[in-house]
Amino acid sequence: MVLETYKSGGRLEGIGSYSRAKRVGPFVFVAGTTAIEPSGKLHAPGDAYAQSVYIFGRIEEALRAVGAEMRHVVRTRAYVTSLPDHGGGFVKAHGEIFAGIDPVSCGVECGLNQPGMVVEIEADAIIHNEDGTIIY
Repeated sequence: MVLETYKSGGRLEGIGSYSRAKRVGPFVFVAGTTAIEPSGKLHAPGDAYAQSVYIFGRIEEALRAVGAEMRHVVRTRAYVTSLPDHGGGFVKAHGEIFAGIDPVSCGVECGLNQPGMVVEIEADAIIHNEDGTIIY
């Protein structure tokens, strides 16, 4: 069985002993991901759409690192600081990224740990062929 982890180099991954992505067989789990750039700067403070697009790029990188693709995503979860103010930006980005894939999704209103950070996203995937056959 395939067992892989991917660490993106985030400063908390080492301290918290967690991976950005973990693959167990055909199942892939991507940790909550924010719009922190490699420099440590927050990408597009206050802009849920821009942060979501950036985050989905980071999620795609994590998926590829363990042999998966965005088309394998079956569930997303967004943690948003204010659903009335920022939920629409997340939904717009999600709709563009996942058009034709249609994973299940939910949004949860919550606090995040930096001013201007308005969205954090997790993703779960199952690696499969076009016909739905699971690839181990």
